[in-house]
Amino acid sequence: MIKVSSPLAILFLLFLLIVLIPSACRPRRAANEKRYPLKGKVVAVDKTDRTATIAHEDIPGYMPAMTMPFKIKNDADLEMVKPGDQVTGTLVIDDLSSWVEIAAIIEGGPPVSETVDVPGEPKPGIEVPDFGLVNQDGKRIHLAQYRGKTLLLTFVYTRCPQPDQCTLMSNNFAVIDRESQKQPELYQKTHLLSISFDPDYDTPKVLRSYGASHTERYSEESFQHWEFATGSSDEVKGVAQFFGMRYYHDTESGQDQVIHSLRTAVINPEGKLVKLYRGNEWKPEEVIADLKSLSTAK
Repeated sequence: MIKVSSPLAILFLLFLLIVLIPSACRPRRAANEKRYPLKGKVVAVDKTDRTATIAHEDIPGYMPAMTMPFKIKNDADLEMVKPGDQVTGTLVIDDLSSWVEIAAIIEGGPPVSETVDVPGEPKPGIEVPDFGLVNQDGKRIHLAQYRGKTLLLTFVYTRCPQPDQCTLMSNNFAVIDRESQKQPELYQKTHLLSISFDPDYDTPKVLRSYGASHTERYSEESFQHWEFATGSSDEVKGVAQFFGMRYYHDTESGQDQVIHSLRTAVINPEGKLVKLYRGNEWKPEEVIADLKSLSTAK
């Protein structure tokens, strides 16, 4: 116990309390944390998932404009924000996660309407249509050509650098691709396909470079096991909506825009959906177990 007797010592302790307590209570920032200014329009709010889907402008030095759900940690921000609001704030990135801290909300903007032709998520057992796309070599491909193999399919933007979004999906696929190579039978009976939402930017050349960097085989990559594909806007929209991705109609631009969320599908050798993983919480070992089970099924 510290005994304080002189008035000067008491004043000194009070000074320390005034200076040190606020800094002790303030949340500490991680050393690897990066912060970027964000500005955009709120499309939807999911209080259960603690996300706000924001159609944001270009984030200089980080990523281009797109529409995607962001985690909202602050309770007050989550309660106040609503569809149609214009918001400014900060996108915070660390090694494994990201979230938005909202600084200002401008209310009264026109609401963003969603398109009505969203079919909902497919159920296990449904046959997947023979969608046509263009792969990293500029060749037309069709999903039916993978019949006889288990197909693992996901969606990405090559320009999405967030550690818990597209980067995570591609890193997970890279793990699955490497582990499959260690098991020749599994490798021969499976195929991986990453589909880009961004056909204007993600040309075959871009997809080839992006894919080879993730397999780390670069110029030696043949894409025999893991392909990357896109297509026309309508082709990509057809595939994305089938797997439950949502589009909304931007009342200002008059165009339909995809809401960048995450879906990963396991399709059996007969072309039927076995499992649809939502979000980013699945692990490569879970999917590898799915692939093994299907590759040994008779």
